[in-house]
Amino acid sequence: MERAPNLAAAVEAAAEALVGVLDAAVSRQNLTVSPTQLRVLALVAGRPGLNVNRLAVLLDVVPSSASRLCDRLEATGLLRRVADPRDRREVRLVLTAAAEDLLREVKERRYRAVQVVLDRMPGRVQHELLGALVAFGQAAVAEAAEAADAPARSA
Repeated sequence: MERAPNLAAAVEAAAEALVGVLDAAVSRQNLTVSPTQLRVLALVAGRPGLNVNRLAVLLDVVPSSASRLCDRLEATGLLRRVADPRDRREVRLVLTAAAEDLLREVKERRYRAVQVVLDRMPGRVQHELLGALVAFGQAAVAEAAEAADAPARSA
């Protein structure tokens, strides 16, 4: 199969355009949280049982910085720290109902913003894009799995 010479560049440009659409949808929302705080909420939402140390790893920051982020989110009523029922020494991060509402609203705004762009594309091209994105996602998952296995195989 022959690859288009600038395919990687086109994917990168499309990714940048998508990020711009998503960011614009959120920036017009007058959020009370910063983009980093929004990312924290999304990480907590996607990883039940997450603690501050694991959050720090995901954010690539020191634990004290992650803890301060959580302090601010707790102060605004978007995050709670709760003791793990299996090990009370462990503290888990849990979203409040307000945070869940905020994330739902952000997701809806982003969806609508992407839909506006998609509506500018012919139906046939939308269908082709869907197939290409599904294939890209599958290839990315396979690559990530292979990369994760690579150190184990060489050990």
